[in-house]
Amino acid sequence: MVVLVDWIIILSSIGYLLVLFAIAYFADKRAERGAGITSHPYIYALSLGVYCTSWTFYGSVGRAASSGLDFLPIYLGPTLVFVLWWLVVKKIIRITKAHRITSIADFISSRYGKSTPLSALVTVIAVVGIVPYISLQLKAVATSFNVLKQYPEVIAPLNSPPIATVADTAFWVALVLAIFAILFGTRHIDNSEHHDGVVVAIAFESVVKLLAFLAVGIFVTFGLYDGFGDLFQQASRVPELLQLMTFEKEGAYTTWVTLTTLSMVAAVCLPRQFQVIAVENVNEPELRKGVWLFPLYLLAINIFVLPIALGGMLQFPRGDVNADTFILTLPMAHEQEMLALLVFLGGLSAATSMVIVATIALSTMVCNDLVMPVLLRWNWLGLKRKSDFTGVLLFVRRSSIILILLFGYAYFRFLGESDALVTIGLISFAAVFQFAPAMIGGMFWKGGNRKGALVGLSLGFVVWAYTLLLPAFAKSGLLPITFIAAGPLGIELFRPYELFGLQGLDHLTHALFWTTVFNAGAYVFVSLYTRHSAIERVQGALFVDVYRYADQGPRSQLWQGSASVEDLFNLLVRFLGRARADRAFSGYFRDRGLERRRVITADADLVHLTERLLSGAIGAASARVMISSVVKGEVVRLEEVMTILDETSQVIEYSQSLEQKSKELESTTAQLRAANERLQELDRLKDEFLSTVSHELRTPLTSIRSFSEILSDHPDLEDEEKSRFLEIIVKESVRLTRLINQVLDLAKIEAGQMEWIFEDLDIPQVVENSMDTMSAILSEKEIVLDVDFATDLPMIRGDRDRLMQVFVNLLSNAIKFCDEERGWVKVSVFLQGQEIVITVADNGQGVPWQARERIFEKFHQSREGLADKPHGTGLGLSISRQIVEYFDGRLELVDTSSKGSVFGVFLPLQAEQVIAKAGE
Repeated sequence: MVVLVDWIIILSSIGYLLVLFAIAYFADKRAERGAGITSHPYIYALSLGVYCTSWTFYGSVGRAASSGLDFLPIYLGPTLVFVLWWLVVKKIIRITKAHRITSIADFISSRYGKSTPLSALVTVIAVVGIVPYISLQLKAVATSFNVLKQYPEVIAPLNSPPIATVADTAFWVALVLAIFAILFGTRHIDNSEHHDGVVVAIAFESVVKLLAFLAVGIFVTFGLYDGFGDLFQQASRVPELLQLMTFEKEGAYTTWVTLTTLSMVAAVCLPRQFQVIAVENVNEPELRKGVWLFPLYLLAINIFVLPIALGGMLQFPRGDVNADTFILTLPMAHEQEMLALLVFLGGLSAATSMVIVATIALSTMVCNDLVMPVLLRWNWLGLKRKSDFTGVLLFVRRSSIILILLFGYAYFRFLGESDALVTIGLISFAAVFQFAPAMIGGMFWKGGNRKGALVGLSLGFVVWAYTLLLPAFAKSGLLPITFIAAGPLGIELFRPYELFGLQGLDHLTHALFWTTVFNAGAYVFVSLYTRHSAIERVQGALFVDVYRYADQGPRSQLWQGSASVEDLFNLLVRFLGRARADRAFSGYFRDRGLERRRVITADADLVHLTERLLSGAIGAASARVMISSVVKGEVVRLEEVMTILDETSQVIEYSQSLEQKSKELESTTAQLRAANERLQELDRLKDEFLSTVSHELRTPLTSIRSFSEILSDHPDLEDEEKSRFLEIIVKESVRLTRLINQVLDLAKIEAGQMEWIFEDLDIPQVVENSMDTMSAILSEKEIVLDVDFATDLPMIRGDRDRLMQVFVNLLSNAIKFCDEERGWVKVSVFLQGQEIVITVADNGQGVPWQARERIFEKFHQSREGLADKPHGTGLGLSISRQIVEYFDGRLELVDTSSKGSVFGVFLPLQAEQVIAKAGE
């Protein structure tokens, strides 16, 4: 039996950390001899296990104890990414290597024109978002230490009493981790070089925490119970525990979607994940092992989460033990001292691996994207004249590591006690989710630009802070608790958990919804409506089409002009040191078979090499600034760069052009075919019109000639017979005249030669005069005429005779097509808005609705309602419409059915255009 006194726990912790130091030291030494092992696929796959932090080790059990299966989406997300979307991960790795990218801030900045403000914003978001996550690790270590040192008593309260900083385990752990990160994370100036010692140590820690978790899981499941079946059976007898094994809680599906989405993004956008996935990747084939081994690792470490949670709930039914510590308190409760100590070391490994990689990644971002751009722009510091920058870079990075860990410790001391481990982790996940639109969008959409990314990230960060971070402050007492319940200044519309009145969602889903709306929406909208700079377009092409351009090397250069080899070498020495600069330049000239001392002027390849090496040390944005200070020349014009980038895609573009022209040709052919069909239709109508006109002309002429010959040949006819023949001759003459006049009117209107006489008209009076003209025919056919005229209608300007021609034509058609036995025609005149409307209705068979426009075409003759071929020329409605349109009015078929048709004339009250025409 081992007594778990304080000094044993502390010595065990120190011993473990010393082992970690030793592993990292020997891995670095092997790498210096050229025998590094980080290129081994299993080392790379195990280093991805840095995703599993103390949140996994302690928090997953705590979440399972309160929410059942809701812990699974956190691991389902990265599993989906590596199993189904591994091509996205591969593209991230390819881009990172091609552009010598050192961090996620560098990645996003490089995509959008190597923008310094953008990289600074990403860094700020990362630091603010990840500091709570670091505090989570410190909280887990401190909590587990405080619980373990109480052995044999099991005391794990939900909140620990405050203690002095110097007596706080978390404080000393933070300092030790700072030392480790400084020793093994800042050994190289070039951050794009691999941290072999760190990666191997992280892989080792992944094994330790997995073994510790599996050991407790096996102990609980098969030591305390007779396997999974026995454990689940006993748990199912407790109603509260039975609910944990179901998926029927309200809002469960929404929560799963939210957590899965967040974890998918976090799997690649968390700074530590980006560091191990892309920056520390030695070669792309390593990913082949990672796409199945990492999901397998996640499966193994989660098999016993729910059994441990259920075992803890059965062991401590009163709820006086913090569920986050079940994995530790269960071995303690059954006097398994060595197992408890192993669990403590496993939790320590889970926390330290995350903190080490996160602080290295964040310190690189702070140095390259916040501090160095400012220092290089402050001329009064004189740093640009400094011959050796390596000391400055190392000092900034090491100071950043210490400050980041101190901030994490401060968050733990002042805010971390108010939330469970999982809650703190989810706040960080939501923070890095803000990188997704700019990062993922920039990899697949060339249309995204710097302004869109800046605005989207800014809005997303503000909304995240308002809906998640500030409420955490309120729960900790730093802000009034009324901020959550009533909103700022009592404005309920701005309540952080029900922003703009959105209710019914859990806090995390609510925050994810609004941040996505503002972030992604602004990114797309601003990118679409703002201009792209030349460098943004080029970088967009290089990122989106990375597989096309990654191997072109100097063909993607953006510089023209000249620079001396000496200037570039001295620039590199300032940031990388003479030894590193010598190796780089010597290798460059050796590979090209050149003698270095004989080359004075650098070519674009050497400029590119220098910029890439500087990017690894100070970031892409700062490297570009420094290169521009020694290269004499300007950025290549957009046209020239795009010509270079498009050379390999000209065949594709030409093919697309041919395809487009083919489509245009097909469209033109279709239009010509339609036009030809229309011409054939018009030709048919013309032939029919000529036939009709000739028939109509021949009929009255034949009648006139026949009856005239009769009168001439038989002068002795009776007077009554002569009168009848003369009456027929007069009618046929009138009919002939009307036909000729219609043809002439049509010709005049189309030629613009019609004479118009304008005067103020009383429209009801004009309509009444038209009806008088048709009264004889109405009486003859016994057609009922209904009249409905509004009174006090205003006068309008128009041509009386032409408008009467329209009304007479409509009345004539109504009489012709109304019911033969009980004919009925109604004429109405009324005011509608700014128009006087005249409608003529009949009770005929109506006009087919699909023919409502065709009946106004020239030569069209309607046969509806007539047994034989219609009389007339088919010009009446066409002429009438052109007359009405001349007065800026409309002639339309208003309504039609099997019970009749209604035609309407709409005349505007103020016909300014008509008055202008009259003046002409």
